[in-house]
Order: sequence, then C-alpha cells, then structure tokens
Amino acid sequence: MYKGLANAIRFLSIAQVGNAGSGHVGMPLGMADCLTVLFKNFLVFDPLSPQWPDRDRFILSGGHGSTALYALLYLTGYEGMSLDDLKRFRQLGSRATGHPEYDPSCGIEATTGLLGQGVANAVGMAIEERLLNARLGDNCINHYIYVCAGDGDLMEGVTHEACALAGHLSLGHLIILFDDNNVTIDGTVDVSASDHVLTRYKSYGWHVVSTDGHCERHISSALEEAKQDQRPSLIACKTKIGYGSPREGSSSAHSGVFSSLEIEETKKKLNWPYGPFEVPEYIMQVWRIVGKRHREKREKWYEKQFEKYGPSSFSITDEVKRALRSIKKDYFISRPFEATRSSSQNIISKVMEVSNQIVSGSADLGSSTGCLSKTMAPIFKQNFSGNYLHYGVREHAMGAIVNGIVAGRKIRSLAGTFLAFSDYMRPAIRMSALMNIPSIFIFSHDSIGVGEDGPTHQPVEHLSSLRAIPNLNVFRPADAIETLECWEYALKSQSPSVIILTRQKVLSVRFCDKVNLCEAGAYLLHDDSIDNERRVTLIATGSEVAIALEVKKMLNDVQISANVVSMPCWRLFDTQLEKYRKRILGDSLRVGIEASNGVGWEKYLGSNGMFFGVNDFGKSCSCLENYKFFGLTSRRVCDEVLKRL
Repeated sequence: MYKGLANAIRFLSIAQVGNAGSGHVGMPLGMADCLTVLFKNFLVFDPLSPQWPDRDRFILSGGHGSTALYALLYLTGYEGMSLDDLKRFRQLGSRATGHPEYDPSCGIEATTGLLGQGVANAVGMAIEERLLNARLGDNCINHYIYVCAGDGDLMEGVTHEACALAGHLSLGHLIILFDDNNVTIDGTVDVSASDHVLTRYKSYGWHVVSTDGHCERHISSALEEAKQDQRPSLIACKTKIGYGSPREGSSSAHSGVFSSLEIEETKKKLNWPYGPFEVPEYIMQVWRIVGKRHREKREKWYEKQFEKYGPSSFSITDEVKRALRSIKKDYFISRPFEATRSSSQNIISKVMEVSNQIVSGSADLGSSTGCLSKTMAPIFKQNFSGNYLHYGVREHAMGAIVNGIVAGRKIRSLAGTFLAFSDYMRPAIRMSALMNIPSIFIFSHDSIGVGEDGPTHQPVEHLSSLRAIPNLNVFRPADAIETLECWEYALKSQSPSVIILTRQKVLSVRFCDKVNLCEAGAYLLHDDSIDNERRVTLIATGSEVAIALEVKKMLNDVQISANVVSMPCWRLFDTQLEKYRKRILGDSLRVGIEASNGVGWEKYLGSNGMFFGVNDFGKSCSCLENYKFFGLTSRRVCDEVLKRL
C-alpha cells in the first residue's frame, strides 16, 4: 500500500508535466517515498482547516518539484487544489503554478523556487513557533516545521546563514528532509562541491542522520529520531533522482517531459497500470483518510485554545494607538533635531513596550540602525520570551527569516541593516512582495550623508532599485513626525514595507496633524500659494525636504511662488485619485531633489522637469562636503531653477 501511495504522487507529477509541456519530475519521483511517510505518519494538518494555527508546516524549498506538493494537496483533500488545477499545471488561473506561490488557504506555506529561500523561511517559521509557544504555552502552540530541500538548496549561501542561526538557537522543531541524490543539472555534485554536508551541519549544532530515502521503515525511524532530539535535524535521504524511470540517477531526470515510451517503462517498473491523472479508488480513499487523521485534534484545539490564541493576525491594539499618538504629540512639542534612525528607534521601543507581538532584530547593527533599544530583551536558546533577535552578520538569511516569521501573520517582525547592504537581502525582499506579507525592513545610513565611511557605505542606486519591486511600500521620511506616520502605516499594512532612515540629523519640517499625511504618499508642505500662481513645485524625500524648504524661501524672497511636496512613498502616491495627484504636483515647473540616482523621477517631473541628485558614487568626506560636491545645496538648486524661469 505504501508504494501505491507514493506512486500516486509520482504519476500525478508525470501527468502534470506532460500536460503542461514543461516542468520538473526528477525530485517528485525521487522524494515521493519520503513525502508519503511524512504526510501519512508525521505531519499534523487538516485540509478542512488549512490555516489552523497549531498545524505543522511543510515547506517545499526546492520549489521546482512543485508537482509533488500539488499532488499531495489534492490527494489529502485540500479544496483549494483540485484535479482540474493539476491538469492545468503552469497555466493561467491554476493554483498549480510553475513554482509554489504562497497561499496557506490551500496548504502552500511559502513562495519557493529561489533555492535556499524556503529553508531560511522555515527557520523563521520555527522561530515564530517558539515565540508563540513562549507567549501562549505548549497546549496552544507546539508544532513542527518540515522542509524538503535538495543539494542546490544547501549550496546556497542563504541556507548557510540561516541554518547556522537555527543551530545557535537550537530550533528543535525544525526538520529538513535532504534529497541527497548527488545530482545537479550540470552533472554529479562533485563537479562543483567537495564539502561534506552532514559534517557541516553538525558544526552548526544540528542533529544529523542519513537514511535510505526509498525505505518506509528507515525514513520513519529517522523522523522519529529527529523528533526526539532537542536540536534542529537534517535527515539525509539517500534517493535516486527520477526514481523508477529510464532517466533514474541522471541529470536528465531533473526536468523535461517524459516521452510516451519513457512513461510506459516507468509504469511497468513501478507496477502502475493506470492512465494520466487516474488514481485507483482504494489509494484515493487511503490518502483521504490521511487527510482526516488530525481532525479531532484540530477540533479540540479550537474548542480549548482558540480563545487563548486570540485574533488570527496582528493588529494595532488600542495600547499601540495610544503610544503612537503620544509620541507624535511629543515630537510636535519638542521639534527634535535628530537623525530619523533615532526617531525610529524611539518609536519602535515605545510601541514594543505595549505589544508582545512585535519582534525586532538586525544584522549586528542594532544600535546603528535604531532597531535595538535598552528596553528590548534578547531572544536566545531555550528562552524565546524576548523581543530582539541577534541575527549576526547574516543579511540575506535575516530577510528570509523575517518572511518566515511574518508568514503566519500573528507576529510582526522587523529587521535592519544599512541601506548599502540591502542588496544582500534583495531576493528575500522581493519574495515578501511576491507573497504580499507584512515584513518590515529598516535601512539606515541612507545616502551620501553617511559621509566619511565612503562610497562603499553610501547608497546611490538602492532607492530606485527597491522602488522597482512591485507591491513594496518604500518609505523615506523627512523628519520625526513623518517617521512616526510611516511606522504607523507599516504596522497596519498587510503588504511589506521598507523604511529608509538617515544617519545625519535632520530638521523638523512637519507640524502635527491628527491625520496621517504620509498615507497619501505625498502631500503639500505649507501650502501657501494659489494653484494658478504657483510657478515651481519642489518635490523631495527624506533629508532633502529641508533643502526644498530652503529653496522655497529663496524663491519667495524674489517674488516667485513655490510649493514643497514631501513624497515619502511613491507607491502610495500612485494609488491616489488622479485629481489629488494633479493638485499636489501642479502644472508649474517641477523640481525633484533627492540624494539618489534619480531613476524613476521622470514619472513625476515630466519632460520639462529638473532633477538634482547624485550621478556617481559618493566620496569619503563629511556629509556637508558630499552634498556640496554633488550640488545638492539650496543655493545651487535655486540658481538653476531661476535660470529656467
């Protein structure tokens, strides 16, 4: 029976790829036995309640093997994954996409396909499980995170970073099933790697075991052993890629459609006399029983623990709202002259004092980025009651781990580093936007204003690069009040946010408003001109808003009417009604001021607009010298504008 259950996965995978005309069958054929044992005997889940908070998580990190996941979801009874979806694998409108795309309502816990991301996401999910367990107790939250990963996953640098941290934190509820088939697309693994994976994971502090990936008894024994260990576990499943097919054991098994002859030979070898997408009733019934195994447990959880668990997702409580209002009032009174990273640090600290559902962290730059304050408590092995995670210098893993923590939507996680290092995190940031999960990324030291550290630490192209990612809110606040408003929006948003902050001190440019002006993406500062009299619209972000205000004063002094637009978030501004956008931008000469390379500004400035920015890498000198070198001064901007009028 066990082999029949595994073969159902194999042949549904072959059929999906055949219908689509493309796809990957090597991993589904090779790992079908391991996945059958996992789902049948270990994984705690209920397809009728796919988002049950205390379910086990299964992450297919090697997302190219997606047909195996879709087959399992269909076989075990997830309503969101139908046989029709499988038949339309890789087709528009099907949930059976080429690589898995985050949809926990039908059992897909993460978007995977960028190798290594799923492993790091799983580390985040294991951290989230421990965080909730520390806050709610064993009876409420006590589940496992299982990962299916291949050689390529474990070669990626992001897994080295994430798994080293997982070992350091002793995440005993994390178990990786390693598809140890010794084959990559280019050939056997030894063409590019000679390290010993199991020894490497032992050095991380993991429990490691090797097993026959095609033997039910051995797989079960390895999983039982892993669950008894207090450390995270790597189970090296010795498998054959393309198991049972003529391509077995070769790199050609990785992807591609099987010919009719290859399919017939595979069916004969595996004793599967059924047609495409055909699963015999007796096997289908067993799989559906597997899907019902934990229904009673799930029902009891909702009966006894649901009230304790509380709302299914993070929300801004009344306490958080009061804290934000209080901070805003303080900023209005004190008008602080401080770096926005300092303002952000104050906001984070005070909000986290009244909410245990927010977790901060950074890549060894807690104080420098404002992500760490004296009121925060560290998270460490065997004690997850804290709210600050020391990621070490592991930016890529940090981003992906944040995504894993946030994917459950109960904990809101943020993490920070310098903006110049955001490129290390870009794949994870992009995945947060693709999954549309509310991760928050903090990037300080946002421009040539970093000064003496030099061009390696002075971002130039990073703003435009981040703004190019769809579905990502990129905020660059001008002062303390704008920083608070950007934080307020990020905390209530269900989409990911990037908050970009200065190292240098900035002037207060905003007066206090009860409404959140930054929610509109852009707004007029000190609107004192009639539209038909306005001759210049100065548009700026972040620290350059103060420059724009100086230019406005200079122009006003020579009887030229000008208005200043602060534009902390392009994406939010783009969602406003056309009437609002036209009123803000006006019909006069538009001038953009930002310490960036200016890519994308033409959308707001028009063909006749002017832009003042940074057209090269910065210099190792003081902040003021850098701004002067690149012509980002009020005097120069004013003079150039006057030449155009």
